[in-house]
Amino acid sequence: MSETFTLVNPATGRGFREVRRASLDEVDATIARAVVVQRAWAGVAPVARADALRRFARVVEEHVEELAQLEVLNSGHPIESARWEASHVAQVLNFYAGAPERLSGQQIPVSGGLDVTFHEPYGVVGIIVPWNFPMTIASWGFAPALAAGNAVVLKPAELTPLTAIRLGELAVEAGLPEGLFAVVTGSGSLVGQRFVSHPNVRKVVFTGSTEVGIDVAAGCARGLKPVTLELGGKSANIVFDDANLELAAAAAPGAVFDNAGQDCCARSRILVQRSVYDRFLELLEPAVAAWRVGDPALESTQMGPLISASHRDTVAGFLEGAHIAFRGSAPEGDGFWMPPAVVLAGRDDRIARDEVFGPVVAVLPFDDEADGIRLANDTIYGLAGSIWTENLGRAVRVSRAVKSGVLSVNSHASVRYWTPFGGMKASGLGRELGPDAAEHFTETKNVFFATDPS
Repeated sequence: MSETFTLVNPATGRGFREVRRASLDEVDATIARAVVVQRAWAGVAPVARADALRRFARVVEEHVEELAQLEVLNSGHPIESARWEASHVAQVLNFYAGAPERLSGQQIPVSGGLDVTFHEPYGVVGIIVPWNFPMTIASWGFAPALAAGNAVVLKPAELTPLTAIRLGELAVEAGLPEGLFAVVTGSGSLVGQRFVSHPNVRKVVFTGSTEVGIDVAAGCARGLKPVTLELGGKSANIVFDDANLELAAAAAPGAVFDNAGQDCCARSRILVQRSVYDRFLELLEPAVAAWRVGDPALESTQMGPLISASHRDTVAGFLEGAHIAFRGSAPEGDGFWMPPAVVLAGRDDRIARDEVFGPVVAVLPFDDEADGIRLANDTIYGLAGSIWTENLGRAVRVSRAVKSGVLSVNSHASVRYWTPFGGMKASGLGRELGPDAAEHFTETKNVFFATDPS
């Protein structure tokens, strides 16, 4: 009898479903089927691959509400957020449905013949996704990978597998060949590690902690296997004295408390120029108090529970001994609830340097533009960030100087599927999304045709 694990509703703390853990033999069998199916898929005409992905997108669109309700149950995401996430999956599929017919090579001038390049799919791609955004992050990998002619084996996080399982079923319902997009549930130490070590998995995409990402990269290096990593973050929200402070303060809670702060892009450090520091905190307090934490099934809810009791304990540990300026509110009783917290921090405090991954934000003052840049860059991470200023020259200077892969000026937007996404430093390797993502799932082949008989 196969081993199972119990899914727990974060809003109630109660188990509600058993899910199988795949054995090593089952993982290997899934990869073997993907190898066979991928060869046929790569030979399908680009227009036919594009049509297949569009059909997949339409089926996802028809099941947005079902997928959203699964995410509310399994992940505790507020229903409005979950609906956006499910719709986002369909949009990503639609966008990359245009890629098969646009994976153009080059004709390079040479003497004595014709030189052309081709974009060849890797084969089987293993994708490992985290529990914080199960649907959206999965689609960032599987949509461009499929568009480029690869097969995909997807491992969802053990805590949140339901939407991935359903997407795998919807792919078959949409007419994709069975085994082309396979979902395997189980532990990272078995399934994820097998993606890294299996010789027929030719690329790995991993989203998760920096510590695990380093191990994944090391394992892939031993097999000369390319890897894309989207890892941790400690992103800065930089507020200058010439910013619209009312807008900056009103937007700040959403930048860090969305998804209960369980977001690698969370602006978990607010850096405020010293001359407006006190005024900003005065404006921030009512914005935090108004942030609605509660039942994720309600459309009025902005933030649900944390994912698990153990994770809540980890986040709470960051608040021990911290200077908490003020907090929001959260339900009491069953479920993994935590009210948002605003902490006044020093530059060397743990809460200002380590990734909390919860509804906690550290506020720090800085003196001038150079000091703000220095403080923003004083982290091992470099994923996202925001800059609030009304000075265009300053916005350009600071955005070029801050070492992060994704920055927004007078905004907190991090993800658009048609623009590149990814981090610098310990926040990862490679880029996802944007117009070039499908090409990142291919290898360039160069072919020379001799025309000179000599």
